[in-house]
Amino acid sequence: MSRLAATIDRIGPLDAAASAAAAEHLDRLTKPPGSLGRLEQLAIQLAGITGEQAPTFDRRAIVVAAADHGVAAQGVSAYPSEVTAQMVANFVAGGAAINVLARMARADVLVIDVGVASAVSVEASSPPQAGGHLLRRRIRPGTADLSIGPAMTRQEAIDAIGIGIDVARQLAGEGVRLVGLGEMGIGNTTAASAIVAALTGRPPSEVTGRGTGVDDETWRHKVAVIERGLEVNRPDPGDAVGVLAAVGGLEIAMLTGLALGVAAERIPVIVDGFITGAAVLVAARLSPALPRRLIAAHRSVEPGHAVVLDELGLRPLLDLDLRLGEGTGAALAMTLVDAAVRIRDGMATFESAGVADGSS
Repeated sequence: MSRLAATIDRIGPLDAAASAAAAEHLDRLTKPPGSLGRLEQLAIQLAGITGEQAPTFDRRAIVVAAADHGVAAQGVSAYPSEVTAQMVANFVAGGAAINVLARMARADVLVIDVGVASAVSVEASSPPQAGGHLLRRRIRPGTADLSIGPAMTRQEAIDAIGIGIDVARQLAGEGVRLVGLGEMGIGNTTAASAIVAALTGRPPSEVTGRGTGVDDETWRHKVAVIERGLEVNRPDPGDAVGVLAAVGGLEIAMLTGLALGVAAERIPVIVDGFITGAAVLVAARLSPALPRRLIAAHRSVEPGHAVVLDELGLRPLLDLDLRLGEGTGAALAMTLVDAAVRIRDGMATFESAGVADGSS
């Protein structure tokens, strides 16, 4: 816990001077002030996060945390647990949606096996940049069934958070300047819904969606499973780590630590959808200063995601009815970061272009 506390202590307010300098520069460009809307707001936020007026993001990564969930045995997903390991192999081979979009966004894909239940059989992609790099940091082969008892021990949740902090430090040391959060784990929308219900007090029926695309009957069963898990475990909403341990997932806990660790390094964190949103909601309960350092990529069709965004005070950049996960929305949002940076650096100023700025 000392490492977690030290990481949280490093997350402070945004750099006001860098934000102000970025805003002043944008107002000097050949356009009415603020007319590029949220692209300008994004450029200002990036300055505040990094402490630099004009940060660049040549190195970027999308981290896909993968783990299985014991609650999947309750039939809450349209897919079996074996798909988690199969999709991890697909990520490494370069054949998944996140690989396609990450290549477009010029981002590396780093896959972390923090708790996949079955063996992951992978071969190196050819060329290497076509796929993802796999780190094996498995704490245990999936969580226990949250509907009959705690998903994991408190120490396991802390250990998973620590892995995320370690990965953040590694990425920063490698010169990565922009990080997107992604995930894979059959059953993880159930865990995320339970986390959000526990932390916000919302009824499970309000924060639970259809995940992989379950039908009405399965959705009602999924809600009942979450209700049972909350009743059995009675997680304390004032104890975010305890909530993770009781009803969360290993990959969600790892992403909690990753968000905190990346923010402590003054690197922007792009949050993908509902699962990563649940992770950063936990992280924000541990560090109230965190949300200002987060960029919400999109609004998922999962109903709990809107609740998470509202709790964090985040406005998503995109609304495309996405519900895949993997970090796909984060990859798309990286292209908007590129747009904000190019506007900032590529436009002429009123002075350099000899254009009247309308101030006189």
